Amino acid sequence: MDVVLTLIPIVAVLVLLTLAKWPADWSGMAGWTLVIAISAIFFKTSLQVGLTASLAGIIASFPVSLMVATSIFQITFLESTGALKRIVVFVKTLAKNDQAVQIMIINMGIGTLLVAVGATPVSILPPLMLALGYSTFVAVALPALGFDSLCTYALLGAPLVVFSDMTGTPLTDSALVFSKFMPIISTMIGFGMLWLVGGWSKVKEGFIPCTLAGVTMGFTAVAVAHIGKGIVLTGVIGGLATIAIMLLYMKLSGKAVLDRSCISNEEKQIEENMPLLTALGPWIILLATCLCINFWPPLFDFLFKDLAMPLEIIPGGKPIMTRMLWNAYTWVIISTLLAIPFIRPTRKQWRDIGKKWIKRAPRPVFSAAIFFAIAYVMTYSGYAPVNGIWEMIGSDYNMISILAISSADFFQGLYPAAAAFLGLLGGFVSGSEASTIALFTKYNILTSKILSADALVVTAGTAIAGGLASVISPAKLQNAAATIDSLGTESKVIRAVVPIALIFTAVAAILTLIWA
Repeated sequence: MDVVLTLIPIVAVLVLLTLAKWPADWSGMAGWTLVIAISAIFFKTSLQVGLTASLAGIIASFPVSLMVATSIFQITFLESTGALKRIVVFVKTLAKNDQAVQIMIINMGIGTLLVAVGATPVSILPPLMLALGYSTFVAVALPALGFDSLCTYALLGAPLVVFSDMTGTPLTDSALVFSKFMPIISTMIGFGMLWLVGGWSKVKEGFIPCTLAGVTMGFTAVAVAHIGKGIVLTGVIGGLATIAIMLLYMKLSGKAVLDRSCISNEEKQIEENMPLLTALGPWIILLATCLCINFWPPLFDFLFKDLAMPLEIIPGGKPIMTRMLWNAYTWVIISTLLAIPFIRPTRKQWRDIGKKWIKRAPRPVFSAAIFFAIAYVMTYSGYAPVNGIWEMIGSDYNMISILAISSADFFQGLYPAAAAFLGLLGGFVSGSEASTIALFTKYNILTSKILSADALVVTAGTAIAGGLASVISPAKLQNAAATIDSLGTESKVIRAVVPIALIFTAVAAILTLIWA
């Protein structure tokens, strides 16, 4: 019965998302309300403890939730000022004569690069794919799949930072654990995209560029992890390296890297109105500042360590290191503001930016935060203040302990593999790898300890599967379909990509089982 009660909030969120078709923020709020009530009624958790744990979860979500807020602001700024249109016109000309290379450049290379700096591939790339002549199905599916290989390094490494903070593992060690998965996962995703476009014939046709792209992307993550510098920029470096390899492959194959025959007169006018470097200004400044922050040791040590800005929300618990001046969300805002003198938005454009941001940002920000709150309530259920410090009343009253013991008994030695599928479920429910990490890290650590498995590997496998869930996330696919006025396509995509997601997760599960 305790296991059933513990699972009710998670199952409720899943049902509300899939069957009731509630949005993620409403579903998350319902799940949080249930977990507060169940922890209070059945697990001896006072309302004060539940609400305080929720606050700790919301603050712990800042690397994700505030990054969502600032990245939406930046992409809205680019959209309203016309900079985004200018970037899209350029991307259209890349590798036009080799479809496999084009798919790798746009959806894997550019997609990973975009999501790494806080942009949203499912918002930006579908119109571009449609303009290049791909079907609405492909235009929705590929942007949601292409960046998944390095989803761990999305939002300038936010999921990895959350993993590091929640496990108490240094960022360098955390990166080493994740990087082992990357070459295999990246290459699989490349072949998955080709299969969606043209089945096995397209896989055969694009075998060489796909393998080159996947291996480049994956081993870039491995190299950066072993170097131990600039880890939060892994997605940026991986995206750029993949694009460079694809362009080199085109050059060596004797094919045109840029083909302007697809540019319309209207698009030529867009080019004349704004230079490409100006349009890319906010991202160039962001990358430059992040490189300085992460590769110049004195500045890194000052912002990451000396100005960690710890907040002790849980009495006697581990302080939450906010690192507000190091985290990417601060520099997304700064880079956008520094680009203003070059892009020079009009007063009308500023009003448009403000209206769109207020309309777009609050709900996804709330969604990102509420799943962290749920995770923290579950983690601290069964705790009570004792002499000013929170202590667990007993493992029988802690929801995470109950799940851990039950899972260890049921799955036993196969638990590391089962954890990957749990991550796929978490990513599907929450729509975020970082939220998946928040939901299941404590649970994985306890279960792994019982089974004498490597908790970091198990948690990494869960997280990677949570990233793979992006391609079946209703929210992401609906977002992609909406940008090309094709709402309804997302249901067709989900039916087609579920087998791919399950196969990829099975591979991640096998790797997790071996390495754990």
